[in-house]
Formats: sequence, structure tokens, C-alpha cells
Amino acid sequence: MTASGGFLAPHIGHLLPWLYVDSVWWTVFGLLGNGLFSSRFLIQWLQSERKKQLVVPPVFWYLSFYGSLISLIYAFHVDKLPIILGFVFLPFLYARNLKLLRRGGGRAA
Repeated sequence: MTASGGFLAPHIGHLLPWLYVDSVWWTVFGLLGNGLFSSRFLIQWLQSERKKQLVVPPVFWYLSFYGSLISLIYAFHVDKLPIILGFVFLPFLYARNLKLLRRGGGRAA
């Protein structure tokens, strides 16, 4: 089964047909992205509670980057413009934060 009435499928579906094939693996992939992206808040909260102050550990930015990247790929699979726009800029923002984190010697502010 392929996506119909999508935003990108009519334009790039012939180049990436696997992206628009519905399967349980796409659901697992989407859940993985959502799980990574959501777990960053749990990690941040636990670290802050442990230190009794607001802490944003470096792993927060890695979870943000990879979770948003996987979610963006899944958004392309779902092929709905509002979902794509919701994720399209996030990997770039989080990649920039990772670059700044590396430049700062690995310390999180």
C-alpha cells in the first residue's frame, strides 16, 4: 500500500518508492524517533533532580538531534505538510547546538 494524496510522494515517489510503502517497520521507526526525542526530557529532569539545580546534560542534545532526525524521516514517510514542517528545521538547530557543545569542550550550559 502506498501513500496517496501526499505532499511529496507525487514528486519524489518514483525516486524513493520504499519511503512510501506502508509497513509495521515504519511504525516502529516512528516510535523510535518519538521515544528518543521524548526521552531527552526525562534524562534532563533526572539529572536536574540529582544535582538539585537546572542541568542540561550533553546527552540531551544528542537525543534531540537523533530523535528529530528520525522523526523527520518518518514525517517524510507520512507525507503530510504540517508534520514535515514541524520537524524540518529541528535537526539543523540541534546539530548547531552539538557543534557549539563540542567547541565549548563538552560542557553543557
